[in-house]
Amino acid sequence: MKILLIEDEAEMRKVIIESLEKERFLVETAHDFHAAWDKISTYDYDCILLDIMLPGGSGLSLLDELKKMKKQKSVIIISAKNSVDDKVKGLNLGADDYLAKPFHLAELTARVKSVIRRRTLEGHAVIELKNVSIDMDNHTVHVQNQPLTLNRKEFDILSYFVSNKNRLINKTALAEHIWGDHTDQSDDFEFIYSQIKNLRKKLKDSGADLEIQAVYGLGYKLVTD
Repeated sequence: MKILLIEDEAEMRKVIIESLEKERFLVETAHDFHAAWDKISTYDYDCILLDIMLPGGSGLSLLDELKKMKKQKSVIIISAKNSVDDKVKGLNLGADDYLAKPFHLAELTARVKSVIRRRTLEGHAVIELKNVSIDMDNHTVHVQNQPLTLNRKEFDILSYFVSNKNRLINKTALAEHIWGDHTDQSDDFEFIYSQIKNLRKKLKDSGADLEIQAVYGLGYKLVTD
């Protein structure tokens, strides 16, 4: 899952990044209003951690822009401003949660997982599709109750497809989501092809009733019907 951390305090960014990366989240950052605007208007994220007080503008203004763009993202406001008015305004603008600083990193991680489950995984940590079981928290996969060994990127790709089952995923969106926002600087998508090829083979060899179909010239689709 890909997280955007919008936070101007460098030390705070560092500790949050380290904590979330230990949980195998891919974390992108923005340190001010304008950098954050560029990110949210260009890329998609599973969850946005949003500080209210930012150089160049208010985090609440960014939240309002997300609403106008109809980008239904999981948003957790993290702010030193623990006022009722800010909390109410943020929630009314579409934020999923509000966490006042200082907070425990374990609580932040738990809330991130919770809002992602509610928004994209129908509230479940373990997803059952056909004869495949994917545990999002423990990063394990079972096919017909037998463990399927995947490397980190293969698991991340499968998780992304599961969250977007039966939808066409283009190669650029997949690359950005799994490898980060700088993949648009890459000359080709060979790194995607190799991981997809390995994942499709492992699913087939294990007897999984899921199929990742290649849509020529466009991308891929996880077919569950």
